[in-house]
Amino acid sequence: MARKIAFINYKGGVGKTSLLVNLGACLAKLGHRVLICDFDTQSNASIWLMKLDRWNKVNAKGKGAVYSIFEPGEDTVADLVVKDVVKSKTGESLLPGLDLVPTSFNLVDLENEYNGDPSEPHYVVFRDQLAEIEDDYDFILFDCPPNILRASQCGIFCANEIYVPSNPDALSLIGFTLLVEKLGKFHQLSASFRTGAQGVSARVQGIIFNSIKTGVDIDVPRMRMQLRLNQYRSAKRVAPTAKLFENHIRDAMVVRRAVTLGLPVVLVGTGSQSGEQDNVVDDYRKVTLELLNMGDSIAQS
Repeated sequence: MARKIAFINYKGGVGKTSLLVNLGACLAKLGHRVLICDFDTQSNASIWLMKLDRWNKVNAKGKGAVYSIFEPGEDTVADLVVKDVVKSKTGESLLPGLDLVPTSFNLVDLENEYNGDPSEPHYVVFRDQLAEIEDDYDFILFDCPPNILRASQCGIFCANEIYVPSNPDALSLIGFTLLVEKLGKFHQLSASFRTGAQGVSARVQGIIFNSIKTGVDIDVPRMRMQLRLNQYRSAKRVAPTAKLFENHIRDAMVVRRAVTLGLPVVLVGTGSQSGEQDNVVDDYRKVTLELLNMGDSIAQS
């Protein structure tokens, strides 16, 4: 069964998409089958992995992006999957096993324009279609915008685990606090639509410090985040195994270069920044291994 994981924080700008894409790439490099579902209307993950020329064609037509399963409703999730999404200029697969369900700017219409059947909410439509292909994957990662509106609800409703990318600042702590509050309300709203096969509603399993700039002391922010996490764990508002990850991701120019190249960091060639790249790749690998180990802890809890 696939581990279905949502990445979200109510604070924007924490590097959520770069974390998700690079963890997905590390998982694929380890031989896992990974599907990234892009629910952020900014489409950053889709533009990054498809590169602008391929994504522009999807955005211009609307068809082939996730909103098309809702309006006009002629596609299914299975129709949208871009297999082995990372390609060379000649179309060669550079990272087999990493697939994408892309989005485009028209996903914003899901919030206000879409009028679905109240007896089958948008997140149920997505869940039922995802169920048709989820056995093809070991991991399904949902890139959610910094809110719990309709697009995010699709990922959160389907997820079994939630991870919170954070920066070592007060706003990330506030974002995490607000996220937990809003999660509880959405879980109450959607509870009657859950099936037994889904299990319990996803709760926060972990917080990952990301994009840590050189020279920044993260000891105090870690202490504050750990204190808040402990409070929520005692109140049973996060998962009993929830933890602040021991490893974190450093900020590096190579991550921004990877976006420009349309490649995950693990595929960016070495050069003048090779030392920096090796450090950041090592960061992503360590966090990936910690994520894998979290699966064992969750299974035992």
